Amino acid sequence: MKGLFKSKARTPIDLVRHTRDLLICIDGNSNTRETKREEKMVELSKAIREMKYVLYGNGEAEPVNEACAQLTQEFFRENTLRLIITSLPKLNLEARKDATQVVANLQRQQVHSRLIASDYLEANKDLLDILITGYEDMDIALHYGAMLRECIRHQCIARAVLESEHMKKFFDYLQLPNFDIASDVFATFRELLTRHKSTVAEFLSKNYDWFFTEFNEKLISSTNYVTVRQAIKLLGDILLDRSNSAVMIRYVNSKDNLIVPMNLLRHESKSIQKEAFQVFKLFVTNQNKPAEIGTILLTNKNKLLRLLGEFKLEKEDEQFDADKAQVMQDISALSV
Repeated sequence: MKGLFKSKARTPIDLVRHTRDLLICIDGNSNTRETKREEKMVELSKAIREMKYVLYGNGEAEPVNEACAQLTQEFFRENTLRLIITSLPKLNLEARKDATQVVANLQRQQVHSRLIASDYLEANKDLLDILITGYEDMDIALHYGAMLRECIRHQCIARAVLESEHMKKFFDYLQLPNFDIASDVFATFRELLTRHKSTVAEFLSKNYDWFFTEFNEKLISSTNYVTVRQAIKLLGDILLDRSNSAVMIRYVNSKDNLIVPMNLLRHESKSIQKEAFQVFKLFVTNQNKPAEIGTILLTNKNKLLRLLGEFKLEKEDEQFDADKAQVMQDISALSV
């Protein structure tokens, strides 16, 4: 008989409202009896999972555009995103995973051709503070990190993070002892510095001095192999991006910066050597080298030619071989 009176499935709007009510209850009522609270938590986990099914489909049916639009509009109409973010530490692991996927998906949902998640976040930038400082909590760091990366898909939000004081914190978070969290931080850091070209170029131009000082001293000079490998690869990607040409010219005109890839050319790791070469070649092929750069290269001419001559990759790479030949030719041509 019970099956005859099965409750009607909630509409996407009702589902969001139900979730919001439960989040408010969980977030604000610490005096609720433990058993009652546990029931609410189970109900909340189920509601978040149902929102995920609306947005992603459930294996049996694909997501319906209209349902996704309704859910998205209601989600950002009030503070459901804020409530999910602030309540995340109280959720169980599976609910955290589902909530992370919901938040990620909603960043891409358009309503009337607008990404309304972007509008909401721009009006609630303090949520970025919570997501970024979440890296300090091992239990929620990876969930907040995944949410943050989706949020900075919006150019205005990426700009807000780049211009915030939190950018300096990334250099400390990148050195966290937990490998998974440090790797997640780097994924976010890379996204911030590569996705939105014009915004990144503007940030690097304005913050050149402190940014590259921190980059060289804390990342490139790290004793952690993974940190160095990721950092020198990212440095090459930044400098070789056409959008950052002005920054690249400034970088390769500094003798202190030249020492960075020169030292790494002697690293025991082939991967690090290869990435260091990508940066080093920019100094050598610079047609307007400052005199002090030319002097350093000339002083180390024989050592560099010997080092490069012996440097071979494990896998054949025609572009690398061509670049190396050009660099060696340019170094050979140096004279007093």
